[in-house]
Amino acid sequence: MVASSHTPMMQQYLKIKAEHADTLLFYRMGDFYELFFEDAKKAAQLLDISLTKRGQSGGQPIPMAGVPYHAAESYLGRLLRMGESVAICEQIGDPATSKGPVERKVVRVLTPGTLSDEALLDTHRENLLVALSCQSQMSQPYYGVAALDVSSGRFSASEHDTLDAVYAELERLQPAELLIVEQSELASWLARGQLRQVPIRQRPVWEFDAQTSSQVLSRQFGTRDLAGFGLQQAKAATAAAGAIVQYVKATQQAALPHIQSIQFEQPDDAIVMDAATRKNLELTHNLSGSQQHTLAAVLDQTVTAMGSRLLKRWLHRPLRQIDVINQRLNAVAWLITEQQADSIHDSLKLVGDMQRILARVALQSARPRDLTRLRQALQQVPALKAVTGAPDMRHIQHALGDFSTLVEHLERAVIDNPPVIIRDGGVLAPGYDAELDELRALSQGATDQLDALAERERQRTGIANLRVGYNKVHGFYIETSRQAQVPADYQRRQTLKNAERYIIPELKSFEDKVLRSQSQALALEKQLYQQLLESLLPHVGALQQCADALAQLDVLCAFARHSETANYCRPELHDGFGMTITQGRHPVVEHYSEQPFIANDLNINASRKLSVITGPNMGGKSTFMRQAALITLMAHVGCFVPADAARIGRIERIFTRIGASDELASGRSTFMVEMTETANILNNANAYSLVLMDEIGRGTSTYDGLSLAWACAHALAMQAQCMTLFATHYFEITALASQLPATINLHVDATEHNDNVAFLHHVKDGAANRSFGLQVAKLAGVPNHVIDNAKRKLAELERTAPQQPELFATANAPASLTPEQQAQLDVANSIAQLKADELSPRQALDLIYTWQQQLKR
Repeated sequence: MVASSHTPMMQQYLKIKAEHADTLLFYRMGDFYELFFEDAKKAAQLLDISLTKRGQSGGQPIPMAGVPYHAAESYLGRLLRMGESVAICEQIGDPATSKGPVERKVVRVLTPGTLSDEALLDTHRENLLVALSCQSQMSQPYYGVAALDVSSGRFSASEHDTLDAVYAELERLQPAELLIVEQSELASWLARGQLRQVPIRQRPVWEFDAQTSSQVLSRQFGTRDLAGFGLQQAKAATAAAGAIVQYVKATQQAALPHIQSIQFEQPDDAIVMDAATRKNLELTHNLSGSQQHTLAAVLDQTVTAMGSRLLKRWLHRPLRQIDVINQRLNAVAWLITEQQADSIHDSLKLVGDMQRILARVALQSARPRDLTRLRQALQQVPALKAVTGAPDMRHIQHALGDFSTLVEHLERAVIDNPPVIIRDGGVLAPGYDAELDELRALSQGATDQLDALAERERQRTGIANLRVGYNKVHGFYIETSRQAQVPADYQRRQTLKNAERYIIPELKSFEDKVLRSQSQALALEKQLYQQLLESLLPHVGALQQCADALAQLDVLCAFARHSETANYCRPELHDGFGMTITQGRHPVVEHYSEQPFIANDLNINASRKLSVITGPNMGGKSTFMRQAALITLMAHVGCFVPADAARIGRIERIFTRIGASDELASGRSTFMVEMTETANILNNANAYSLVLMDEIGRGTSTYDGLSLAWACAHALAMQAQCMTLFATHYFEITALASQLPATINLHVDATEHNDNVAFLHHVKDGAANRSFGLQVAKLAGVPNHVIDNAKRKLAELERTAPQQPELFATANAPASLTPEQQAQLDVANSIAQLKADELSPRQALDLIYTWQQQLKR
């Protein structure tokens, strides 16, 4: 209920606010957006702006805060980055004719996931609105995930059968805003995960109804049903996608002509990577959260923002379709061979962010400079079509289209350097519209007439310094000095310190005529501009295909340029098992290192599935493992790879378990996180999985950790039989090479001189003989007295501890032993328990005789 004690304007505000209770209401009042009550308090705190008062409610002052209309974008951007939503309430009535408050309405709701304004977006990152739905089949839940980038129109959906898979997908998408059904158990599940900072909106149940969503999507795409998009049986994905369309239409208060299709992403189309793998491989963000020193930072030599976004999307979704990958590789090879990448990039530099410009055109919010950028982009298309005739680039050439007529129309319509906004006119070019030209001529011809009037008045009055001027407040005026004697028909308009300003009937008549023509010209220009935007709508679909093709061309050229500069090779993909990488290198470490990178070979085949890797800390084990995964991923993206040669077989999943981190906010210790990630690998890895496991079991006691590491390696070798690189400091694990099939030892070479260690970074067959932990600690700056103390303790442990290779002997020992075998085992156990440093020479000799007699018997 609206309180009757409030002023009419405040009653209007409260009525509008009641319809947008969950958003901050920016209420337009003149040159400001004002906020009241709790909105004002919240905005004042978030934006650090003044909190004032206006009027009263219930005897108490009404809190108020405001931001200038012309500077609103910066404030809106800050609020949206904080996860807030803002309803924009504009004056739509005419103040001159309004009785009571000027009519106002909410014209748009800005939310973090529905932005299209250039100033509010990160140009190099997708801004995704994601919806998550849950359906049941045979009492089993399955989940739909849909993602829409309103700023480009890209729309996709997928389905998953576990929450772990959903979490991995959300980590890949990195939503700006997430929609779920109200009162859903998904809310509590999401709150426990790493997506706690994502704004989550709970929407009505009916918006997630699969049948309703199917109808909504069919109307949006102008199709009879969703069979052409592969969604006919995908109820969960359909429900999520339909909820997104309904939400966007409600917030944008507009049709969405740039959303014309949806891509249903099948799980078998791409290599599966969980959230931990994406994080550990540092694809687009490093482990500290920065975008520096990542694979994307190395490969991203794109020159358009839409190309940069596409490259990151490819990196997070490497393909399994060899024909598509080879098409990309062929294009990259052609660009290198024909030396075309640089010239194509020169043309692409003039293209800009065509995808987001088209979204604003479709939403009818495009500004004048959007149209000049679109025109400039389309002017590059003929030259780009001419150089994309290679067989594996014909799909790009075809998608570029022919927009010569549209370019001519835009060239005729908009001046070269228009103002930022249409508000004050001056956007449309002379000759575009005859009526507009006539009205402009009338207003612009005022200068000559004013000069003539001023000369006549100087002669009539004898006032030599008389002049005619204009300002927005007082209009046209005649200005003289204060001492001048003016005729009786001069009416005073304004008094200044040293001058007087007057108006006469002739000047007033002229003023009315000029201002009327200017007003008419501006109104007509705004109308023509709107018609120009509407004339572009039928071309949006073809223009989007052109923009997508330009983004692909940008990425392929970036691959070609970097591959040539960094001496990458073309990988060979096949559908068999294993991989062979000759002189492979880590693309990121190599790029940023000041020292020459030491390349290494990797060979995984049917007889070398599990590689146990030992060697010192800092020796390069993790680098060697990660480069194998990154080379594999780059190959499946369609990029050349850092190696002399690479032949890579079928890969369905990539798993990594590297490093130590905790999630204390969700109640998980470092070791718990490690074991959770390990469990995911053991439960989901198959023969065509590439698994990287580094230092399993280091978060618990020595024997617990060693046992877990041994059991995990055993399971990967015997059950999953996947392609595994297993780095460890537990040298006992190296015994598996002699106990399990297809298991080998590798070690990273190092050498010691004068108690200092030198890392050689060469990976060789066989196990390492020591870990060099104390030497590494010394390099790190651990005080010498601590190092010396550690050496003494190590010597003590080596004397007193049992020899750990025997820990797993019983696991592989025969069930019953022959006398000979029992004697051998007794002697071995005696040796294992011996404290050799405490024996005298005579005692040692006596023991040798005793063991010899035992073995003879």
